[in-house]
Amino acid sequence: MEAVVKKGLLENFMQTHQNSIRSLFQRKKKSSTNEEDSLVDSPGPIPQLSVIANSVVARCSKILKVSTAELQHRFDIELPETVKQLLTYTRNFVEFCSYQALNMVSRNPDYLSDPEFRRLMYDMMLAWEAPCVETEPENKESPSYINEELEDEDGSSLFHFSSTNLAVQVDDKKTIGPEAFARIAPACPVVADVIIVHNLFDALTSSSSHQLHFLIFDKYLRSLDKVVKVAKNALGLSISNLKLDEGEITLDVDGAVPTQPVLQHVGMSAWPGRLTLTNYALYFGSLGMGSYDKAVRYDLATDLKQVIKPELTGPLGARLFDKAVMYNSSSVEEPVYFEFPEFKGNSRRDYWLDICLEILRAHRFIRKNNFNKIQQSEVLARAVLGIFRYRAIREAFHTCSSQYKTLLAFNLAESLPKGDIILETLSSRLALLSGGGAQHDMTESLHTKQKLKLSPVAMLTLGQLGFNSQKESNLGVGGEVVGDICVGETNLLEIAVKKSISDTGRVEAAQATVNQVKVEGIDTNLAVMKELLFHLIAIARHIEHFASWEDPFKSTVFLMLTTLVILRGWIRYVLASISVFLAVCMLWSRLFNRGKPLEPFRIILPPNKNAVEQLLTLQEAISKFEALIQDGNIILLKIRALLFAALPPATDKVALLLVLMAAVFVFVPPRYIILLVYLEAFTRELPYRKESSDKLLRRAREWWFRIPAAPVQLIKNEEKRKKKR
Repeated sequence: MEAVVKKGLLENFMQTHQNSIRSLFQRKKKSSTNEEDSLVDSPGPIPQLSVIANSVVARCSKILKVSTAELQHRFDIELPETVKQLLTYTRNFVEFCSYQALNMVSRNPDYLSDPEFRRLMYDMMLAWEAPCVETEPENKESPSYINEELEDEDGSSLFHFSSTNLAVQVDDKKTIGPEAFARIAPACPVVADVIIVHNLFDALTSSSSHQLHFLIFDKYLRSLDKVVKVAKNALGLSISNLKLDEGEITLDVDGAVPTQPVLQHVGMSAWPGRLTLTNYALYFGSLGMGSYDKAVRYDLATDLKQVIKPELTGPLGARLFDKAVMYNSSSVEEPVYFEFPEFKGNSRRDYWLDICLEILRAHRFIRKNNFNKIQQSEVLARAVLGIFRYRAIREAFHTCSSQYKTLLAFNLAESLPKGDIILETLSSRLALLSGGGAQHDMTESLHTKQKLKLSPVAMLTLGQLGFNSQKESNLGVGGEVVGDICVGETNLLEIAVKKSISDTGRVEAAQATVNQVKVEGIDTNLAVMKELLFHLIAIARHIEHFASWEDPFKSTVFLMLTTLVILRGWIRYVLASISVFLAVCMLWSRLFNRGKPLEPFRIILPPNKNAVEQLLTLQEAISKFEALIQDGNIILLKIRALLFAALPPATDKVALLLVLMAAVFVFVPPRYIILLVYLEAFTRELPYRKESSDKLLRRAREWWFRIPAAPVQLIKNEEKRKKKR
């Protein structure tokens, strides 16, 4: 009777949900799948594998609808001997099964929503860390695989053979490390990318001693699923006054909530509105009377010399608040500033700056390499998935990444040392893209196909999630999808990323020292510079002392030595000697100061000044700088007057002088010219030359003062615009 009641309840449930699509991870009733179950019925666990690895392999075989023995047979015949060594066989076999299963599972658009998928993917990482019997904990009990039912009456998830015995329930205290995450997570492109997988792991484990707990991983995937669904729903919504082209995907929208407005500053005016980012452009719709005006499009795809950077904004054009992003290009008359007001910090601005730069740099990467249509779609899909992951981390954990820890691939390649090598390697891999999945050929091994052809995995992932067109979504159907991760091997892209990351530590350490020695105040910075240039200043003072002829003997000796160097042509040897001397000093310091910290440079601070004194000092410095600019302009205007014969007698003299100089340059060797100029300058203060030199300089100044400056006409901006029209 109880069985009849259960059957009736089940039939009633199915009738009320007859139009719903069943999850890929739910199994059919046992009575209708006897043939399929017979195909996947495994004879038992593989003795060499650990408990968790056997569980993962068994669940993978259920997903792939093949037995574990068949999976092992495929692994043995399809992969080369290099990945089947005794020490790495079990781990590579776990990778093989995991990649095959994840490829199959990811074809369902709702797989991120299934908690069993999240559990399986985490178990794959655990199995990668402990693939064989020798690596598993001793107190772990082996599950029973013999005579176990493969189907639960409640239609539970495909990832577990049985809710009691077959599936290994991993203790929540178990964690995974960075290597396991880096090998398994990129196999599902929406979860991670090869370029940023290490930074993603650091972001997830920032508060857990660099070990990833399942609860954190599960929270990340749930947040990622939410972000994907929100973005997918935006495709079906008719956003007023925003017409997107075919292929455009709405990545994020800000300013729609009144408590978090976005202000657009153009010139002196500012207006609230809604900011939208797609994979091709920025859109800003100003807030009108209860609705949004027609959105203005700011292109990110076409080469318009775009500049996007952080900026200061404020009311009436004042530079007060560091909360804005500036957009400038050849298509706009003046820069546009998008301000993201918030009470504390500038995390909103930093987030929008990062995602806008990611799209801009992705299009620059496309234009630089002249990619075809499929390659362009793959590059943009990588950028889109990266922004989804960034949003998921930001919304789930309320964290923002730093320069070298960004979760966006193209921004990371721009900031990392040798990041250009990462992009070059990515470009070479994109050149191997095929139109979709590699067609299954039994005469050609999977490893060979990975070497020859790659699939546009990011583009296929977007299509499977429901973003791309039906044509793009079906590219990988019916074929083997070959991605960035190869079983048992490290590809060139992974090698380039690891090399750049290894160099990042030294760059960050050096940058930390730079931030420590930065000081504020004009007087303090001048004092630091004077102390650092002390030796050069001392040498310049000695030369000035020799040129003043206050000590005739020393000046004469110095003059004779320098004249001999110029006449003999030994200047190049002097420069070479200085370089060798500096190199010897550096090597000496390296040899005898090995392991010793660098002693701090001691600088005597100038007297402290109050705010009024600092303002007066700043005003004086600005006045001196303005005077220098004015003198420079006067010199240039007088030269212009000489060139256009505003004073004919002076022009005749200058022209004659230039002809004589040209003759000297042609007929006199350069060393003698240099010697004459040097002797004239150095002996100018000699007692018997001082009077004549002063008289010559006076006449030259008087002649210069008689030359008029060329006229200048200042035009206001309004008149200049009218003239252009």
